[in-house]
Amino acid sequence: MPRRYPKHPLPGVGAIIFRRNSILLVQRGREPLKGWWSLPGGLIETGEKMEDALKREVREETGLIVRPTRLFEIFERIMHDKKGCAEYHYILHDYLCTVVSGELLAGDDAGSVAWVPHGKLKDLQLTEGTLAVIDKAFHARRQRT
Repeated sequence: MPRRYPKHPLPGVGAIIFRRNSILLVQRGREPLKGWWSLPGGLIETGEKMEDALKREVREETGLIVRPTRLFEIFERIMHDKKGCAEYHYILHDYLCTVVSGELLAGDDAGSVAWVPHGKLKDLQLTEGTLAVIDKAFHARRQRT
């Protein structure tokens, strides 16, 4: 199914990965939204379990092996064209994850990867909804400690 003007919403996954007071972000290396920052992740392939897709996407984009700990948020991203038609439509399942192994290195379709301190997020061009889910995750994390 094509990503642009899909017949149905496309399912995807994203990883919320903390290191101290920073979160791992990926700068998109391809359209749509090339150059924008978001959580590592991508589309689920047919026949692939969501958590397997998450591990594959994070490894491909960042070089890290992660273990998903729990589903944190489901986010719907609809991007309209100039005529108001849904050009892109994703349903994203964001998981809290812990790093098991690997070395951080931008790969696959990532332009760059970085551990970004919570206070520096406002300085980046973030994809729609990314800041809200990150803020919610940081808040939930503080509540547990």
